[in-house]
Amino acid sequence: MIHSFGQQLLDIVLLISFIGVAISIFILVIRTFLGPTNPDRAVALDTIGINMMALVGLAAIHLVTSKLNDVVLLIGILLFIGTIAIAKFLEKGVIIDRDNH
Repeated sequence: MIHSFGQQLLDIVLLISFIGVAISIFILVIRTFLGPTNPDRAVALDTIGINMMALVGLAAIHLVTSKLNDVVLLIGILLFIGTIAIAKFLEKGVIIDRDNH
């Protein structure tokens, strides 16, 4: 009896969390397209990546597996590299500096 109540509670919390993250991603996609400035768009893209990490984490909890932890780490690493590239592009206008001596 207690186990079934815990499972039902977990299912409800996961459903609410999935819906909340999905709504957040939808709003961030709108901000990405309509953002008044490029830094606003960059922050929205970064936050979409963080929400993707949350979705994979929630899916891992729902599927009762730890095999998706590597996917969360991979998304985080790629997100960090992408954020650095976007920040450098916004600051200097280029991502890779080429010194022409």
